[in-house]
Amino acid sequence: MGILLKGGKVLTGTNGLKVQDILIEDTKIADLGESLPEEGHKVIDVSGNLVTPGLIDLHVHLREPGGEHKETIETGTKAAARGGFTTVAAMPNTKPVPDNAAQLQWVNEKIKETASVRILPYASITTRQAGKELTDFEALKNKGAFAFTDDGVGVQSADMMLQAMRLAKQSDAVIVAHCEENTLIHKGSVHKGDFAEKHGLNGIPSVCEAVQIARDVLLAEAAGARYHVCHVSTKESVRVIKDAKAAGIKVTAEVTPHHLLLCDEDIPGLDTNYKMNPPLRGNEDRKALIEAYKSGVIDFLATDHAPHSKDEKDQGMELAPFGIVGLETAFPLLYTNLVQKGVLTLQELVDGFTRKPADSFNLPYGRLEIGAEADLTVIDLNHEEKIDPENFVSKGKNTPFAGWSCKGWPVLTIVEGSFKYEKESVNA
Repeated sequence: MGILLKGGKVLTGTNGLKVQDILIEDTKIADLGESLPEEGHKVIDVSGNLVTPGLIDLHVHLREPGGEHKETIETGTKAAARGGFTTVAAMPNTKPVPDNAAQLQWVNEKIKETASVRILPYASITTRQAGKELTDFEALKNKGAFAFTDDGVGVQSADMMLQAMRLAKQSDAVIVAHCEENTLIHKGSVHKGDFAEKHGLNGIPSVCEAVQIARDVLLAEAAGARYHVCHVSTKESVRVIKDAKAAGIKVTAEVTPHHLLLCDEDIPGLDTNYKMNPPLRGNEDRKALIEAYKSGVIDFLATDHAPHSKDEKDQGMELAPFGIVGLETAFPLLYTNLVQKGVLTLQELVDGFTRKPADSFNLPYGRLEIGAEADLTVIDLNHEEKIDPENFVSKGKNTPFAGWSCKGWPVLTIVEGSFKYEKESVNA
């Protein structure tokens, strides 16, 4: 018996919507069309709702092993499912780091035991992410490493990064970079701008990010490697990436919902729920990021979901860890504040969490077509509710968006034909 999603609206690829039934058999999409026969199938009425390919987030922190008080693979992937995500890529800044085949094998086994959605595990570029010694790329790739990153810290040595890019090219892998020149951080906790000056805080300058991207795109060109920039936050970074793409360098980039929606002018005092890395920049940066995403200079969207405990976040702006959660709120936030306000089209938003990340990393997901994996997200574009961190499935409640009223909430998340999240309003 198959599962028939009846009466949902799907995007046509030209910003239009059409009503389409979707038949799922086993783990695949078996048929698409208007008024598909119901007989012999379990029918799910999704009339009036948007149906998209399962959302993809290639930048999340699941904290396990070593940070289970913040998040686990189980809680993080339940949060992903609630947010409509069917595939996530887990960053390697855990304790221990997946910097060898045995540790990556442990991660893979834990994923099989406890994950609700598909996880693509990153491996680190350097041992313990210490920037001193390269990991065994070939062995890690053979154990299922999705890509290589020291996310959380920038690789400071240009020679080390060049060697890493050469190894990545040999292994047909992507180098994924958190870009930050450590000598320019100066113990900063927020963006170097008016907010930092007003509150007497050390600021992180924009050039801290952009200068390392500039270095890395030239190294990627020299090595012939594929290179991806995490969470772009500045207009200078946008300029560097645009120039690199124009030069034919194989570079892709992502941007987060919080950097598209907020700037340092929006921080209401010393609230650590507004502390993330990279920090919220100036309003001109925020506008540049939106334009860069619309024009394709920035390729796709990613949450940088970074849960922390309340005790950790309560330490004040200088001592609290960087990061906010994002999996459960990303789509409604962007739909309400960018699509409904005419800044992005619905197609641009959906593509940023489906087709575009899949294309950037050559993944066989993010498509709604016959024969594709039955990863699907059903979204109620009309239901409105306020963001309440106490209702999060994630252990992390650290968000600057508490109290924001949003539409566009996922109501059903299907991974390989199995229901992983179902809101009460969706009935068989």
